[in-house]
Amino acid sequence: MKIVIVGGVAGGMSAATRLRRLKEDAEIVVFEKGPYVSFANCGLPYYLSGEISERENLLVQTPESLAARFQLDVRPNHEVTAVYPDEKKVEVLSDGKKWQESYDVLLLSPGAKPVRPAISGLAEAKNVYTVRNVPDIDLVMNALEEQPKKAVVVGAGFIGLEMAENLKKRGLAVSIVELAPHVLPSLDEEMAVHIQNELIKQGVHVQTKCSVTAFEHGGKQLRLDDGTTIDSDLTILSVGVQPDSTLAKMAGLETGLRGGIVVNEHYQTSDPSIYAVGDAIVVKQQITGADALISLASPANRQGRQAADNIAGIVRNNRGSLGTSIVRVFDLAAASTGLTERMAQQANLPFSVVHVSGKDHASYYPEATDILLKLIFHPKTGEIYGAQGVGAKGVDKRIDSLATAIKGQLTIFDLPELEFTYAPPFGSAKDPVNMLGYVAMNVAEGLSETIQWHELPEALAQGKILLDVRNEGELQNGAFKDALNIPLNDLRCRLAELDHEKEYIVSCHSGLRSYLAERILKQAGFHVQNLDGAFALYHAVRPEDLIYPEK
Repeated sequence: MKIVIVGGVAGGMSAATRLRRLKEDAEIVVFEKGPYVSFANCGLPYYLSGEISERENLLVQTPESLAARFQLDVRPNHEVTAVYPDEKKVEVLSDGKKWQESYDVLLLSPGAKPVRPAISGLAEAKNVYTVRNVPDIDLVMNALEEQPKKAVVVGAGFIGLEMAENLKKRGLAVSIVELAPHVLPSLDEEMAVHIQNELIKQGVHVQTKCSVTAFEHGGKQLRLDDGTTIDSDLTILSVGVQPDSTLAKMAGLETGLRGGIVVNEHYQTSDPSIYAVGDAIVVKQQITGADALISLASPANRQGRQAADNIAGIVRNNRGSLGTSIVRVFDLAAASTGLTERMAQQANLPFSVVHVSGKDHASYYPEATDILLKLIFHPKTGEIYGAQGVGAKGVDKRIDSLATAIKGQLTIFDLPELEFTYAPPFGSAKDPVNMLGYVAMNVAEGLSETIQWHELPEALAQGKILLDVRNEGELQNGAFKDALNIPLNDLRCRLAELDHEKEYIVSCHSGLRSYLAERILKQAGFHVQNLDGAFALYHAVRPEDLIYPEK
């Protein structure tokens, strides 16, 4: 059997090496149009700042090492320019020469390519770069040798934020321009705002709700849709990626969402002799079953291995993806898995949301840091739709645990049962993931009725009364307008001050004391909702709506 693989890196090389382990007698040829067939593209931004000090560390494998260990015929700088399914041949271009290579099975792993929007002056700009591979980062590194002072990153997704951080660490003045209302559009607003605040704290200029309409003066000036301009010595264009499905379309293979290659559960395209994996394929969002494009290394590696198994006769099904991901931005990390609240709304799913604040390890042990977790779930069955987390440390293991729970079809009722390793330097006796389960169960079982931060203004406008149960001294940090303040410890003694005919929304700092207040008030016959996330969350996302004492 002769297997031809188009494209290396995560999907293609995972397939190639797995195939060799399964089929020692197969002829396996890998064509990669770039100079490097196996490199750490997720590490590229960190090479920029010197955090990854050696360029060679980005190169995971070479054609020589792959040939020595796996007897793979790996050919970099070989571009496949056409596929002829009827003849089972591909057309290859290298060193100015073209020829055709036959195959029994073809696997396409072309990846995704950066989106280059039709912006006036972009073609003439000399200082605008995209970052997708080693040659791309080489160009940026060469540009940095010219000692630029100002950098602009267009797009505040994961790669854009990583580039912004590392350019700032190189000593440049960095600005971010993002069309969405907040940075990290893949997270919900109240979670992403913490990353936006961290960027501002670190001296990065952030402009949201605006786009670049023109590159002027050879790219030295960016004009925005609000009429303002930004000077830039170096610009990183990071406005997303799209499937590189040119070959598939030329071959007449079926494509779908945004041009992605359509595959079945075994990664076969519309031609059963041609498989496809990685960023170029349309996958199923595991929870909704909807078509999705998920450009992440972990799914691509998994897909490459599973496609290889299917080619070798071991049946493996693509069960879909959650899109679990994480990004570090200076001193904070943000991670997510599954559906966001916005995605759940768009899918018309019944859902509830809870937020929990905790520490990465026992609060009494030195250097404990805050973690904010968000859970989206079915209000009756407890099915977990998705989760997000923000914090300095420990966010990764909490979101990993929740992603595992989703994959294992656990529900909110199982989260309190999860047993985590515990010692004061590592965690808490009741981990924040356990606490998410407890809080979500209270909501699902009717012990607590929550209201979300974005629902608060309308609820107050309808006549509900906000009851703040923080202590008086805490109000010096900010307070809700027109709120009634009764500290929690005084609440039982002051119930007579409340009106059974009114509806109340209780809040504290993080949500724990307000839940206790909710239970007291409900058992005393009051109509009560608990402000989920409480003052701390609202203060982070809508500080302008609060009042502050004069100092």
